[in-house]
Amino acid sequence: MGKNNNDNSAASPDAQWIARYRRQLTLEGFGMAAQRRLARSHAVVIGAGGLGAPALLYLAAAGVGHITVIDDDTVELSNLHRQIIHTESTIGEPKVNSAAEQMRQRNSHITITAVQARITDTIADDLIATADVVLDGTDNFPARYATSAACSRVRVPHIWGSILGFDAQLSVFWQDHGPVYTDVFPEAPPAGAVPSCAEAGVLGPLVGVVGTAMALEAVKILGGVGEPLVGVIAYLSGMSGRWEYIELATPEGSVPVSTNEEVQVGEELVASNEEDELLIDVREQGEYDAFHIPGARLVPLSGLRREVPEGLVEDLKSQLRRGRDVVVYCAAGVRSREAIEILAAAGVEGLRNMDGGINAWLDGEQQR
Repeated sequence: MGKNNNDNSAASPDAQWIARYRRQLTLEGFGMAAQRRLARSHAVVIGAGGLGAPALLYLAAAGVGHITVIDDDTVELSNLHRQIIHTESTIGEPKVNSAAEQMRQRNSHITITAVQARITDTIADDLIATADVVLDGTDNFPARYATSAACSRVRVPHIWGSILGFDAQLSVFWQDHGPVYTDVFPEAPPAGAVPSCAEAGVLGPLVGVVGTAMALEAVKILGGVGEPLVGVIAYLSGMSGRWEYIELATPEGSVPVSTNEEVQVGEELVASNEEDELLIDVREQGEYDAFHIPGARLVPLSGLRREVPEGLVEDLKSQLRRGRDVVVYCAAGVRSREAIEILAAAGVEGLRNMDGGINAWLDGEQQR
């Protein structure tokens, strides 16, 4: 990644930035490194309709630094049962403007570009030239083939979803890493052979499931985690609720997609800490590496359960004798209470527990 210059505050994360994304940051295998990659990334979403609507909302909420939405249509009343990014108050407005406003309401720290245009062979290359990933929510074959061709030329991952009646399909097409859309569907069907959703009908929740799954694939690719759905078509039957997976032939010379692996270093939150306090963080190494309160010392509870180091006991007693407060914290205050009990049994009395842990501390910082 890295085509987007907007860092979404990731270069020097403060408490509010951490508070916004902490449920992602605490995910093992995701953490600060993946969140920073999201912040540096540019996702292009073609279509602000049924598939694009949930995808746009989740990409914005996840912290993708730059999102471009492309659509030439306006909001209609018949859109609202499935295109959840739009509201009654935006009927008649360009879909891209309605979608951009809803994304800004959810995350004001990202860059949003709204392009009111229909994707064509003529403009497709320019529109996705700086993209790190393209989500294809188009509803017509000319736009779909134009998107596929441009993604293949730029060699950007092309996340595709399709709905027909009660059935849906999903895949990630990626030149040089697996098949592309035209490998699977070399030619468009004759005009009128495939009914539109206006003709065949569509259920909103089915579109929402697939649009959300498209966003998940984008977050995986941009964050460098997991295994993208390359070389496979996922087929969902809305009537049974079952997914099936169809393996596709892999073009000769394709290189498997590999996720990024970066060493994560401890992140200190930008906030003040009283000098007369010693903070003891009893979470585990991975949690500490994701983020911690400035100046906190890591003493994992798992280690204390096995053995309390004599040096730690003497150091804490010395700090307390000098009149320094020693505050123990974890995520929510449960593990820290256990750690205080273990240390008290080892002879360290007078430790304080941070009620609510770092989660409560972050909530307090968020209100400042």
